[in-house]
Amino acid sequence: MAVARLPHWVRKPFAENQKTRELQRILDSHSLNTVCRDAACPNRWECFSAGSVTFMVLGNVCTRRCRFCGVRKGVPAVPDREEPARLARAARELGLEFVVVTSVTRDDLSDGGAGHFARCVEELKRLEPRPLVEVLVPDFGGHTEHCSLVLASAPDVFSHNVETVPRLYSRIRPGADYAVSLRIIEQAARHEARPLAKSGLMVGLGETEEEVMDVLRDLSNAGCRSVTVGQYLKPSLESVPVARYVPPETFRDYEDAGRELGFAAVFAGPLVRSSYKAHEIWRKINGSDHPKQEFPGEPSHKELRRGEAPEA
Repeated sequence: MAVARLPHWVRKPFAENQKTRELQRILDSHSLNTVCRDAACPNRWECFSAGSVTFMVLGNVCTRRCRFCGVRKGVPAVPDREEPARLARAARELGLEFVVVTSVTRDDLSDGGAGHFARCVEELKRLEPRPLVEVLVPDFGGHTEHCSLVLASAPDVFSHNVETVPRLYSRIRPGADYAVSLRIIEQAARHEARPLAKSGLMVGLGETEEEVMDVLRDLSNAGCRSVTVGQYLKPSLESVPVARYVPPETFRDYEDAGRELGFAAVFAGPLVRSSYKAHEIWRKINGSDHPKQEFPGEPSHKELRRGEAPEA
């Protein structure tokens, strides 16, 4: 049964201001999409006010019909080959030191859009000063070999979300495969470019706490170094209803469990999203903005402490 009442810990004010309007003007002037707007992220006004944004490339229409996502579904347009260059120009105009790039799923493309991701990273790395780059990639239709195209462009953070527990995939994430998602994370963790391997999942979809703990163990075993856990909030009428609003203390339990499993960073909370405060999480792990990493599998000297959100 759906949960009707929104608890106070997942309520967040929405307020435009001059900073948010200017950021949106720049995005519109370069014809760029963001997952912040298209997926109705509850943190978008906070992030926009801070000059933070998650670019969404390859259009704003997804070929998948995941029941948790608010992005439009249907037949997408042909990829715009000029988009990577426009993205880089917008990042420079916005003065971004840390750029997050994600995309809709493009099962219609032979490489799932991996080559487009790589071009985005390459264009961003040409900027001076060079920003740090995080990519949040889809599963490329299960063809994990396409990940090599993205990894070869050497992003600083390579993220792929498992989204939910394996038992719920057929209902929540049809067309995806939990084992494939784990292989993508493992491939990134083992790659010679040594990006920070990152993943995220939602709770409140009908999973048990034991199942979440199992997912955290699986991610740790795959070499994932940073993980986010957040509350699912229904983004559209067509989306699956919320099964449960998870209390804040349970998120603290997930952070405790993640630290015990050896994650370099665990960021769990009701309004945490996979790209939320991504730059701050990088700083917590690395101690600076320099692109340095521990070897996969070695414990980090930095970690987020229980209940601690990175500074805005």
